[in-house]
Amino acid sequence: MGAGHDHGHTHGVAAGGTAAAAHQGRLRAALAITLTVVAVQIVGGILTGSLALIADAAHMTTDALGLAMALLAIHFANRPPSGSRTFGYARAEILAALANCLLLVGVGGYVLYEAIERFVAPAETKGGLTVIFGLIGLVANMISLTLLMRGQKDSLNVRGAFLEVLADTLGSLTVLVSAVLIMATGWQAADPIASIVIALMIVPRTWKLLRETLNVLLEAAPENVDMAQVRSHIRALPGVEDVHDLHAWTITSGLPVLSAHVVVDSGTLSAIGHEKLLHELQSCLGDHFDVEHCTFQLEPGGHAEHEARLCH
Repeated sequence: MGAGHDHGHTHGVAAGGTAAAAHQGRLRAALAITLTVVAVQIVGGILTGSLALIADAAHMTTDALGLAMALLAIHFANRPPSGSRTFGYARAEILAALANCLLLVGVGGYVLYEAIERFVAPAETKGGLTVIFGLIGLVANMISLTLLMRGQKDSLNVRGAFLEVLADTLGSLTVLVSAVLIMATGWQAADPIASIVIALMIVPRTWKLLRETLNVLLEAAPENVDMAQVRSHIRALPGVEDVHDLHAWTITSGLPVLSAHVVVDSGTLSAIGHEKLLHELQSCLGDHFDVEHCTFQLEPGGHAEHEARLCH
């Protein structure tokens, strides 16, 4: 008896684009805002002598790079598949998210180092001007957060950009607090302390994104797919005797993939046919799990042992 194959409702990324593709316009707007604020904060840091402003500008420069990489990744991810790249460049989005994580860690370490240097060699910070430039950064970051809020739920790539802007928003708030303290008390140490706080906010927030990104690259099962339940649902279908070589992984955000070899009773398969059984398998997973792109191989009993002998 021949093996039956079927692919689910989607056939690769070209069919509808990746999850991040719908948010390109918002990413472009956030990039334009970020670049503008970077320029403003660099000027502000020079005029006021505020390390916290310079640190925030450095972090926002990283954000700009991250947003630019996210947009570039979306461009490559939506190129059509080819004979040698059957899923196209969809994984480019995940690589961009990983690069964003590494950039965030690097910037956090740099800011921390500079803050410690400021304790060794103190410098005067002009609190009044720092407040003005801090407010500009805070308002701009709030606008960018609003633009990216919805997309970060759909795409790791957009989530990376969202987390960077979120850290920047907190950074701008920290700059404001330190500037107010300097104005009120003259305590210049508030500026390097604010820089350390910014560094501490940058680094830990990348951990969750890094873990999710590595899970995708290591082809771990999607978080919302319980493989034991998937196996149980498949085996519960009438005529199904067993399932083996069951795999689920994620190509990129919004594109989970599943494949399985399903052992079927010969009598059942003859009675209802390959087509109906495949539709039942697709409906089963579609109703209970968020996996649309599935590949099933239908096998008669004993076929797995035959495959094992061939492999040896």
